[in-house]
Amino acid sequence: MKLASPDVNVPDQLPALRGAAHRIRRFALRMGEVQGQGYVGQALGMADILAVAYRHALHYRAGEPEWEGRDRFLLSHGHYAIALYAALLEAGILPEAELETYGSDDSRLPMSGMATYTPGMEISGGSLGQGLTIAVGMALGLRQKNNPAFVYNSMSDGELDEGSTWEAALSAAHFGLGNLITLVDINNQQADGPSSKILGFEPLAQKWEAFGWHVQRADGNDMAAVLAAFDAARNHPDPQPRVILFDTLMGSGVPFLEQRDKNHFIRVEADEWQQAIAILDEKQAKAGDQQ
Repeated sequence: MKLASPDVNVPDQLPALRGAAHRIRRFALRMGEVQGQGYVGQALGMADILAVAYRHALHYRAGEPEWEGRDRFLLSHGHYAIALYAALLEAGILPEAELETYGSDDSRLPMSGMATYTPGMEISGGSLGQGLTIAVGMALGLRQKNNPAFVYNSMSDGELDEGSTWEAALSAAHFGLGNLITLVDINNQQADGPSSKILGFEPLAQKWEAFGWHVQRADGNDMAAVLAAFDAARNHPDPQPRVILFDTLMGSGVPFLEQRDKNHFIRVEADEWQQAIAILDEKQAKAGDQQ
C-alpha cells in the first residue's frame, strides 16, 4: 500500500484547486439552505476530492455530458448527491441558477442522485453496494469498445459492509480492469453510528491489496495529497484496478459543523447557513492573501 504524497510539480495547481473546493463547499451550503437540511457534512468532507476530480482528473465536455469519450464518475452513495451537484455546478455541467431548485418538485436536483433527472449523473445510486458492480460492467464495456476512458466509482465506507462490494472487487481484479478507479470516502459515519463500530473494516488497505488492487491511502482534506493520489492512480502502469482510500472529516472547513456529534444528515438553524458560508469565505480570503 502506498501512502499518497505530493509531487514536486503539484504546488502550481493548488491555488486553483483550493478555489474550486471552496466554491463546491459554498454551493453545497447554499443548496442545504434551500431545504434547511441535507447531507452537507459529506459534501464539505469530499469537496477537495471532487475539486481534483472535476478540475484536474476527469475528461469531459461540460456542454455534452453524454460524450462517448468522457470519463464516467459514478456516485454509488446516492445520498451524496448534493456534493456531486456542487461539483457539476463548478464544472459548468449544471447552471448555477438551478441551485435554488434543490430538492424541490420537478427539480433536476433531487435529494438522492438519479441518472434520469440530472445531466452528469451516471447512475441512480443510493442502494449501497451497487455502484462498484455497475462500474465493473462499464469498465469491461469500455475496454471491449477500445474506449480509453476511465470509470471512477465513488463510494462510502458504509458500503464496505455490503457483500456485493467485495464480489465486484474480486471481479475487477480478475478481469484486470486498469481503467477502473474507486474512491472510498472514509469518514467513519453511518446513519446508525460510527462505521468502524457497525462493522469493523480495518486493516482496509491490506484487504484491498489482497483482492488484487493497487492501493493508496490519503488525507482527503489535504489538497496536495488528493492531487498526488489521483495522478498516481491514473498513471499506474499495471493492468489492475486502483483504489484510493480517502480519510475525510465530515463538515470540513466549518468548525461548528465538524464538531457536531451527529452530522450524517445536517439540520441547522436558519441563520447558521450564512454563518457557515461566511466562515468559508473568510478562510478563502486569508488563503488568497498568503499566496
